[in-house]
Amino acid sequence: MENTTIAAISTPEAAGALGVVRISGENAIETAAKIFTPVNGENLADTKGYRAHFGTVHDGGTRIDEAVCLVFRAPHSYTGENTAEITCHGGLYVTKAVLRAAFNAGAVPAQAGEFTKRAFLNGKIDLAESEAVMSLISAKGRQAATAALNTLDGRLSKKIAECAGRITAVLASLAAWVDYPYDEIEDTSPAEMLGVFTAAAKDIEEIIERYDSGRVFTEGVDTAIVGRPNVGKSTLMNLLSGCERSIVTDVAGTTRDVVEQSVRLGPLILNVSDTAGIHETDDRVESIGVERAKTRMERAALILAVFDSSEPLNSDDISILEACRGRLSIAVINKTDLPEAADIPDIGSYVSAVVRISAQTGEGEKELEKAVSDLLCAEGFNPENPCLQSERQRDCCVRALACINEAADALRTGVTLDAVTVCAQRAVDALLELTGEKAADAVIDEVFSRFCVGK
Repeated sequence: MENTTIAAISTPEAAGALGVVRISGENAIETAAKIFTPVNGENLADTKGYRAHFGTVHDGGTRIDEAVCLVFRAPHSYTGENTAEITCHGGLYVTKAVLRAAFNAGAVPAQAGEFTKRAFLNGKIDLAESEAVMSLISAKGRQAATAALNTLDGRLSKKIAECAGRITAVLASLAAWVDYPYDEIEDTSPAEMLGVFTAAAKDIEEIIERYDSGRVFTEGVDTAIVGRPNVGKSTLMNLLSGCERSIVTDVAGTTRDVVEQSVRLGPLILNVSDTAGIHETDDRVESIGVERAKTRMERAALILAVFDSSEPLNSDDISILEACRGRLSIAVINKTDLPEAADIPDIGSYVSAVVRISAQTGEGEKELEKAVSDLLCAEGFNPENPCLQSERQRDCCVRALACINEAADALRTGVTLDAVTVCAQRAVDALLELTGEKAADAVIDEVFSRFCVGK
């Protein structure tokens, strides 16, 4: 890693009470000393770590703002390097002026995620914990934030290290057996090795399943609200959004394109698409919206199919129900505040669940929340357990699990221990890639490229 001193704004670039400019690198404190003067006259470059100074930040002879400068000495900082953080008054002009002063004093612009990348390269956190930083920043609810924080604390890395350690112990015994094939080496009997592989596979399977079930809290589930015109799709969208996100009128076909919004349904996150009414039409513009609605329905992980309880089901309704067969889908029987006329009993044979609701009054929203939670198996998610934070981590676990199962199958079928060793080593490599101990530079760069600048 180059010994450059980097700087960036670490708060949102918008008007606010405070703004923070972070400077990190071997010469970070000296750089900050060139642009910040404490009111007590002390030279910032001579101060000890974990000190806060009140003073003035300036660019050459131009006074910019009154500010507070926090000083951290390596290795006791977020990045593991010398670090200075200047907290000034918020706002685009002031924070950018302070950042420009840092550049004029010798710092260079930080790249996306470079502060956290330096923390990783300096051994402050591993790769799994690094990804948890972004998960924590982007968390949309308590469950997601708790899961990310526990991963940042090392709960996932510890579990992965335990699994890798048990398999590594078997590999060490196998290596000893290769050198001394006629000696009795511990942990090389097929039964003992099979026990290790079975236990490791079980742990990794649970971690993968937890990620899949927990995505409703951490990333959200792609959800399509579909139905024929004027059944209340947009009213349901607005109910879930908590605001007038979609235009609602009595005119059929008001929604002609897809309206997207991430919404909270209790603790659940749904990435919802409110689509045009699906029906037969000769209108060219409307037909485009219908085709887009069908495409969103095909691609969605969850379908909320809305039906008007005050009207009998028609051919468009039946067509939508047919498309729901075999899919994760909930029939939302809307307008329950009106006299019922729909043939409700037949609907349940097409979909995963049926919920009655009045999107206009909000009655039935809790029942919809429970149906979605049950369907997505969200009740079993415990954010206190080790949780994966990205598809990259999941892929590492999937590859490790496949290799462990191959090693176990090799033992059961009597294949030579050399083949078992190869499979077991590949499993360990995949697990170490998850935490970054054996990750390639390209993988590391890809992880941090998704970070925001300043973090």
